[in-house]
Amino acid sequence: MLDPRAHLRTQVTRLFNDASKGDRPVTRRADALFAPDSVGWRVHGDVVTMLIGGVDSLLLQMLHAAVLAGVWDHSDFRNDMMARLRSTAKFIARTTYDHADEAHAIIARVRKIHDHVSGTLPDGTPYRANDPHLLSWVHVAEAVSFLDAWIAYGEPTMSRADQDQYFGEMAVIGRLVGADDVPGTRAEAEALIARFRPELKVDHRTREVAGLVLNQTVGPPTAVVPSKILMQAAVDLLPDWAREMHGLKASRLRRPAVREGALAMARTLRWAFDGSPNRRVLPPGQFMDV
Repeated sequence: MLDPRAHLRTQVTRLFNDASKGDRPVTRRADALFAPDSVGWRVHGDVVTMLIGGVDSLLLQMLHAAVLAGVWDHSDFRNDMMARLRSTAKFIARTTYDHADEAHAIIARVRKIHDHVSGTLPDGTPYRANDPHLLSWVHVAEAVSFLDAWIAYGEPTMSRADQDQYFGEMAVIGRLVGADDVPGTRAEAEALIARFRPELKVDHRTREVAGLVLNQTVGPPTAVVPSKILMQAAVDLLPDWAREMHGLKASRLRRPAVREGALAMARTLRWAFDGSPNRRVLPPGQFMDV
Protein backbone atom coordinates (compact mmCIF):
# COMPACT_ATOMS: atom_id res chain seq x y z
CA MET A 1 0.00 0.00 0.00
CA LEU A 2 1.24 3.49 -0.89
CA ASP A 3 2.35 5.47 2.16
CA PRO A 4 0.09 8.58 2.21
CA ARG A 5 2.82 10.69 3.79
CA ALA A 6 5.33 9.69 1.12
CA HIS A 7 2.73 10.33 -1.59
CA LEU A 8 2.09 13.87 -0.36
CA ARG A 9 5.81 14.56 -0.06
CA THR A 10 6.32 13.37 -3.65
CA GLN A 11 3.58 15.69 -4.90
CA VAL A 12 5.12 18.68 -3.12
CA THR A 13 8.58 17.78 -4.40
CA ARG A 14 7.29 17.67 -7.98
CA LEU A 15 5.54 21.00 -7.49
CA PHE A 16 8.69 22.87 -6.49
CA ASN A 17 11.31 20.90 -8.41
CA ASP A 18 11.39 20.45 -12.18
CA ALA A 19 12.64 16.88 -12.56
CA SER A 20 13.25 17.43 -16.29
CA LYS A 21 15.93 19.95 -15.31
CA GLY A 22 17.44 17.76 -12.62
CA ASP A 23 16.00 19.81 -9.75
CA ARG A 24 16.11 18.26 -6.30
CA PRO A 25 14.89 19.46 -2.90
CA VAL A 26 17.42 21.60 -1.06
CA THR A 27 19.27 19.75 1.69
CA ARG A 28 19.24 21.36 5.12
CA ARG A 29 22.74 21.98 6.40
CA ALA A 30 24.17 23.10 9.73
CA ASP A 31 26.74 25.19 7.81
CA ALA A 32 24.04 27.25 6.09
CA LEU A 33 24.04 31.03 6.01
CA PHE A 34 21.67 30.92 9.00
CA ALA A 35 21.86 28.53 11.96
CA PRO A 36 19.27 25.75 12.35
CA ASP A 37 17.81 27.56 15.38
CA SER A 38 17.33 30.81 13.45
CA VAL A 39 13.86 32.29 13.02
CA GLY A 40 14.30 32.11 9.25
CA TRP A 41 14.55 28.32 9.38
CA ARG A 42 11.26 28.23 11.28
CA VAL A 43 9.39 30.65 9.01
CA HIS A 44 10.62 29.25 5.69
CA GLY A 45 10.07 25.58 6.47
CA ASP A 46 6.31 25.40 6.00
CA VAL A 47 4.94 24.63 2.53
CA VAL A 48 1.47 26.16 2.81
CA THR A 49 2.50 29.38 4.54
CA MET A 50 5.30 29.88 2.01
CA LEU A 51 2.82 29.45 -0.86
CA ILE A 52 0.40 31.93 0.68
CA GLY A 53 3.22 34.34 1.48
CA GLY A 54 4.70 33.91 -1.98
CA VAL A 55 1.46 34.89 -3.71
CA ASP A 56 0.94 37.74 -1.26
CA SER A 57 4.44 39.06 -1.98
CA LEU A 58 3.87 38.95 -5.75
CA LEU A 59 0.66 40.95 -5.37
CA LEU A 60 2.47 43.52 -3.23
CA GLN A 61 5.59 43.74 -5.40
CA MET A 62 3.69 44.28 -8.66
CA LEU A 63 2.12 47.46 -7.26
CA HIS A 64 5.43 49.11 -8.09
CA ALA A 65 5.42 49.84 -11.82
CA ALA A 66 9.14 49.13 -12.23
CA VAL A 67 8.87 45.69 -10.62
CA LEU A 68 5.87 44.90 -12.78
CA ALA A 69 7.71 46.09 -15.90
CA GLY A 70 10.54 43.65 -15.25
CA VAL A 71 8.03 40.78 -15.23
CA TRP A 72 6.08 42.17 -18.19
CA ASP A 73 9.10 42.83 -20.41
CA HIS A 74 11.45 40.01 -19.45
CA SER A 75 9.48 36.89 -18.52
CA ASP A 76 7.06 34.39 -20.00
CA PHE A 77 4.58 34.96 -17.19
CA ARG A 78 1.49 34.40 -19.37
CA ASN A 79 2.51 30.82 -20.10
CA ASP A 80 4.33 29.82 -16.92
CA MET A 81 3.43 31.89 -13.88
CA MET A 82 4.20 28.88 -11.68
CA ALA A 83 7.82 29.12 -12.76
CA ARG A 84 8.14 32.45 -10.94
CA LEU A 85 6.76 31.01 -7.70
CA ARG A 86 9.05 28.00 -8.12
CA SER A 87 12.15 30.17 -8.65
CA THR A 88 11.30 32.32 -5.63
CA ALA A 89 10.80 29.22 -3.49
CA LYS A 90 14.13 27.80 -4.66
CA PHE A 91 15.93 31.06 -3.91
CA ILE A 92 14.47 31.17 -0.39
CA ALA A 93 15.32 27.52 0.26
CA ARG A 94 18.89 27.81 -1.02
CA THR A 95 19.67 30.99 0.89
CA THR A 96 18.08 29.65 4.09
CA TYR A 97 19.07 25.99 4.28
CA ASP A 98 21.87 25.21 1.82
CA HIS A 99 25.60 25.58 2.45
CA ALA A 100 26.56 29.25 2.93
CA ASP A 101 28.73 29.10 -0.21
CA GLU A 102 25.72 27.94 -2.22
CA ALA A 103 23.64 30.77 -0.78
CA HIS A 104 26.23 33.30 -1.94
CA ALA A 105 26.40 31.59 -5.33
CA ILE A 106 22.67 31.80 -6.04
CA ILE A 107 22.61 35.43 -4.89
CA ALA A 108 25.44 36.17 -7.33
CA ARG A 109 23.50 34.48 -10.13
CA VAL A 110 20.39 36.52 -9.37
CA ARG A 111 22.40 39.74 -9.40
CA LYS A 112 23.93 38.75 -12.74
CA ILE A 113 20.46 38.14 -14.18
CA HIS A 114 19.30 41.50 -12.86
CA ASP A 115 22.16 43.18 -14.71
CA HIS A 116 20.39 42.32 -17.98
CA VAL A 117 16.87 43.31 -16.91
CA SER A 118 16.11 46.92 -17.79
CA GLY A 119 13.76 48.94 -19.92
CA THR A 120 11.36 51.84 -20.01
CA LEU A 121 8.02 52.27 -18.28
CA PRO A 122 4.96 53.31 -20.33
CA ASP A 123 5.49 56.90 -19.14
CA GLY A 124 9.07 56.91 -20.43
CA THR A 125 10.79 56.40 -17.06
CA PRO A 126 13.77 54.04 -17.31
CA TYR A 127 14.06 51.14 -14.87
CA ARG A 128 16.77 48.65 -13.87
CA ALA A 129 16.13 45.46 -11.93
CA ASN A 130 19.39 45.96 -10.01
CA ASP A 131 18.35 49.45 -8.85
CA PRO A 132 19.08 49.37 -5.07
CA HIS A 133 15.93 51.36 -4.33
CA LEU A 134 13.75 48.95 -6.30
CA LEU A 135 15.42 45.97 -4.66
CA SER A 136 14.48 47.43 -1.27
CA TRP A 137 10.80 47.28 -2.21
CA VAL A 138 11.07 43.72 -3.50
CA HIS A 139 12.90 42.67 -0.34
CA VAL A 140 10.59 44.24 2.23
CA ALA A 141 7.43 43.08 0.43
CA GLU A 142 8.74 39.53 0.38
CA ALA A 143 9.91 39.49 4.00
CA VAL A 144 6.67 40.93 5.36
CA SER A 145 4.56 38.55 3.30
CA PHE A 146 6.38 35.38 4.33
CA LEU A 147 6.43 36.38 7.99
CA ASP A 148 2.77 37.40 8.09
CA ALA A 149 1.72 34.15 6.40
CA TRP A 150 3.68 32.19 9.00
CA ILE A 151 2.11 34.14 11.86
CA ALA A 152 -1.40 33.72 10.41
CA TYR A 153 -1.20 29.99 9.71
CA GLY A 154 1.76 28.70 11.69
CA GLU A 155 2.59 30.66 14.83
CA PRO A 156 -0.11 33.16 15.86
CA THR A 157 1.61 33.89 19.18
CA MET A 158 5.01 34.70 17.65
CA SER A 159 6.75 37.29 19.81
CA ARG A 160 7.69 40.73 18.54
CA ALA A 161 11.30 39.91 19.44
CA ASP A 162 11.26 36.89 17.11
CA GLN A 163 9.64 38.97 14.39
CA ASP A 164 12.39 41.56 14.74
CA GLN A 165 15.00 38.80 14.64
CA TYR A 166 13.49 37.52 11.40
CA PHE A 167 13.82 40.92 9.75
CA GLY A 168 17.38 41.16 11.06
CA GLU A 169 18.24 37.80 9.51
CA MET A 170 16.58 38.65 6.21
CA ALA A 171 18.47 41.95 6.15
CA VAL A 172 21.59 39.87 5.45
CA ILE A 173 19.99 38.64 2.22
CA GLY A 174 18.68 42.07 1.31
CA ARG A 175 22.11 43.65 1.56
CA LEU A 176 23.76 40.83 -0.39
CA VAL A 177 21.19 41.17 -3.18
CA GLY A 178 21.95 44.89 -3.38
CA ALA A 179 19.07 46.69 -1.65
CA ASP A 180 20.01 50.09 -0.24
CA ASP A 181 17.35 50.39 2.49
CA VAL A 182 16.95 47.16 4.43
CA PRO A 183 14.74 46.94 7.54
CA GLY A 184 16.17 45.22 10.59
CA THR A 185 12.97 45.20 12.67
CA ARG A 186 9.22 44.95 12.20
CA ALA A 187 8.80 48.68 12.85
CA GLU A 188 11.45 49.54 10.25
CA ALA A 189 9.73 47.28 7.71
CA GLU A 190 6.36 48.93 8.26
CA ALA A 191 7.95 52.39 8.01
CA LEU A 192 9.70 51.46 4.76
CA ILE A 193 6.45 50.20 3.21
CA ALA A 194 4.76 53.45 4.21
CA ARG A 195 7.50 55.43 2.45
CA PHE A 196 7.03 53.40 -0.74
CA ARG A 197 3.25 53.80 -0.90
CA PRO A 198 3.31 57.08 -2.91
CA GLU A 199 5.29 55.24 -5.62
CA LEU A 200 2.71 52.47 -6.03
CA LYS A 201 0.02 52.36 -8.71
CA VAL A 202 -2.34 50.06 -10.58
CA ASP A 203 -3.01 49.95 -14.33
CA HIS A 204 -4.24 47.42 -16.88
CA ARG A 205 -0.92 45.56 -16.74
CA THR A 206 -1.17 45.18 -12.95
CA ARG A 207 -4.68 43.81 -13.28
CA GLU A 208 -3.68 41.34 -15.99
CA VAL A 209 -0.72 39.93 -14.08
CA ALA A 210 -2.66 39.79 -10.79
CA GLY A 211 -5.45 37.93 -12.56
CA LEU A 212 -3.01 35.37 -13.94
CA VAL A 213 -1.49 34.86 -10.50
CA LEU A 214 -4.81 34.41 -8.72
CA ASN A 215 -6.40 32.16 -11.37
CA GLN A 216 -3.62 29.61 -11.60
CA THR A 217 -3.87 26.11 -10.17
CA VAL A 218 -1.04 25.23 -7.81
CA GLY A 219 -0.26 21.58 -8.46
CA PRO A 220 -2.19 19.05 -10.58
CA PRO A 221 -5.48 19.94 -12.33
CA THR A 222 -7.37 18.26 -9.46
CA ALA A 223 -6.07 20.93 -7.06
CA VAL A 224 -8.45 23.66 -8.24
CA VAL A 225 -10.33 24.04 -4.94
CA PRO A 226 -7.22 23.99 -2.71
CA SER A 227 -5.60 26.52 -5.05
CA LYS A 228 -8.58 28.86 -4.75
CA ILE A 229 -8.36 28.63 -0.97
CA LEU A 230 -4.64 29.43 -1.02
CA MET A 231 -5.14 32.36 -3.39
CA GLN A 232 -7.97 33.83 -1.31
CA ALA A 233 -5.87 33.36 1.84
CA ALA A 234 -3.13 35.40 0.15
CA VAL A 235 -5.63 38.12 -0.80
CA ASP A 236 -6.92 38.21 2.78
CA LEU A 237 -3.33 38.59 4.01
CA LEU A 238 -2.77 41.78 2.00
CA PRO A 239 -2.95 45.11 3.83
CA ASP A 240 -6.35 46.73 3.31
CA TRP A 241 -4.85 49.53 1.19
CA ALA A 242 -3.09 47.06 -1.13
CA ARG A 243 -6.20 44.93 -1.54
CA GLU A 244 -8.21 48.06 -2.38
CA MET A 245 -5.61 49.13 -4.96
CA HIS A 246 -5.97 45.75 -6.67
CA GLY A 247 -9.76 46.00 -6.52
CA LEU A 248 -9.89 42.71 -4.63
CA LYS A 249 -12.23 41.79 -1.80
CA ALA A 250 -11.51 40.04 1.45
CA SER A 251 -13.41 36.80 1.92
CA ARG A 252 -15.57 38.36 4.69
CA LEU A 253 -18.37 35.87 5.34
CA ARG A 254 -16.29 33.14 3.71
CA ARG A 255 -13.22 34.02 5.79
CA PRO A 256 -13.75 31.20 8.36
CA ALA A 257 -13.98 28.65 5.53
CA VAL A 258 -10.89 30.06 3.81
CA ARG A 259 -8.92 30.19 7.03
CA GLU A 260 -9.94 26.71 8.15
CA GLY A 261 -9.21 25.32 4.70
CA ALA A 262 -5.73 26.83 4.64
CA LEU A 263 -5.06 25.67 8.21
CA ALA A 264 -6.19 22.14 7.32
CA MET A 265 -3.81 22.04 4.35
CA ALA A 266 -0.97 23.38 6.48
CA ARG A 267 -1.56 20.77 9.19
CA THR A 268 -1.78 17.96 6.63
CA LEU A 269 1.52 18.84 4.98
CA ARG A 270 3.24 19.29 8.35
CA TRP A 271 2.05 15.79 9.21
CA ALA A 272 3.36 14.51 5.87
CA PHE A 273 6.82 16.00 6.40
CA ASP A 274 7.13 15.17 10.09
CA GLY A 275 10.07 12.79 10.36
CA SER A 276 10.79 13.06 6.64
CA PRO A 277 14.35 12.72 5.30
CA ASN A 278 13.77 16.21 3.89
CA ARG A 279 13.99 17.53 7.47
CA ARG A 280 17.37 15.93 8.14
CA VAL A 281 20.11 18.46 8.91
CA LEU A 282 23.57 17.54 7.65
CA PRO A 283 26.47 18.46 9.93
CA PRO A 284 29.20 20.80 8.65
CA GLY A 285 31.33 19.31 5.90
CA GLN A 286 29.04 16.34 5.22
CA PHE A 287 27.31 15.92 1.87
CA MET A 288 24.15 14.04 0.92
CA ASP A 289 24.69 10.68 -0.75
CA VAL A 290 23.53 10.72 -4.38
